[in-house]
Amino acid sequence: MGDIYGYIRVSEKNQNTKRQWKMMTEEEGIPSKYIFEDKASGKDFNRKAYNSLVGTENTVPLLHEGDLLVIYSIDRLGRNYTEIKEQWKHITQNLGADIKVLDMPLLDTRSANGNDLERTFISDLVLQILSYCAQKERENILTRQKQGIAAMKVVDGKKVSLKTGRPTGRPSIGFPENWDEIYSKWKNGEITAVAARQLLNLKTNTFYKLAHQYESKSSSVTCK
Repeated sequence: MGDIYGYIRVSEKNQNTKRQWKMMTEEEGIPSKYIFEDKASGKDFNRKAYNSLVGTENTVPLLHEGDLLVIYSIDRLGRNYTEIKEQWKHITQNLGADIKVLDMPLLDTRSANGNDLERTFISDLVLQILSYCAQKERENILTRQKQGIAAMKVVDGKKVSLKTGRPTGRPSIGFPENWDEIYSKWKNGEITAVAARQLLNLKTNTFYKLAHQYESKSSSVTCK
């Protein structure tokens, strides 16, 4: 019997990992020093903690033959269908370690009980189905995000969140107090754009961006 390791992953730094830690320490009895955590996307396997477990071209893996890697669910391992299968093969065949997925008892490569061939067949079959579903869910999330952004209203050139009602992206740049006066002189040919920029203390791009917004608003008011 080798060592038992736990692997925990969430996609964002502000996401909570307490539930996964509780499962690993309290229910599985894995010591904290044997639990590795990443807060990184599941789109690939370029993750610091994970690479410590399985090794890289330049580092030796912590997992060895006879060890067990415990994960909460297959999507905690990753969300890329092809790479999940490759990593599963690397861990179980190249490293000789076992994998246990807590929310899917069929995904347990240990063969202490039952027919080894049947357990391997069932494990591989379920893995392919779940890894496919993990990738599809990631693709669906990205699609929903794009659809949500596309559905946002545009106010003053900014997308407005449907949930909060606030503009997304960087805050809009306000017009300087003396904008009307300087803008009028520039448009009337009394001063150059360079002079106008300097008087307003604005960068070139910002100056022309504000001028465009100002002219758009003026045009809208005139049309009404």
